[in-house]
Amino acid sequence: MLLRHRGHEPVVHPSAYVAPNATVVGDVRIGPRARVMYGAVLDAEASRIEVGECAIICEHAVLRATAAGGTARPVVVGDHAFVGPHATLLGCGVDRCAYIATGATVLHAARVGTGGSVAVGALVHAGTVVPDGFFLPPNMLAVGDPVRVVPPDDQEAMGEAVRSTGFAQLAFGVEGAWEDRVARYRQAAEVRSEEFAAHADDVALPRGGEAAPP
Repeated sequence: MLLRHRGHEPVVHPSAYVAPNATVVGDVRIGPRARVMYGAVLDAEASRIEVGECAIICEHAVLRATAAGGTARPVVVGDHAFVGPHATLLGCGVDRCAYIATGATVLHAARVGTGGSVAVGALVHAGTVVPDGFFLPPNMLAVGDPVRVVPPDDQEAMGEAVRSTGFAQLAFGVEGAWEDRVARYRQAAEVRSEEFAAHADDVALPRGGEAAPP
């Protein structure tokens, strides 16, 4: 499904393929020979999404841009990048020939460099820069610039690493004490409620001009 959102319509290159039950919303540009597979969601919100040439967006991946807090955070997927099934990309960049495996997550203002690999179930936290060619092992947390890798069984290090990212501000434009989770999460829900309200005016567009993959 292609949807006009906030006055912007998706643009799909004629040689690209978007599965019939994928959802593509707003200012989304899908490049030559790109493939957006079944159940994927590409939602530009008030920002934009770019999918490069021969980039692969697998089943049930979620790509969501945002402009919450007044800062546009697009999702940009480079040429020949691979985004695996059930992966999540939020307001981030994935450079060319990078590999985001099944169930991996890349958060706001983060970037995965050229040829970087985020393995199954791993998390690249907000504002993190994964260098070119870097391999993040399965289920690990990457944080910071320069990047640090934190194992999931080190709960103290994990908590401190997440705290250091300033996630609420990067993702929602929300400031608040780390300890006051109720206040931060309430503000985050308010921000997203206002942002998502604009979808009430979305308009479904006719399909056409897309070529099936060979």
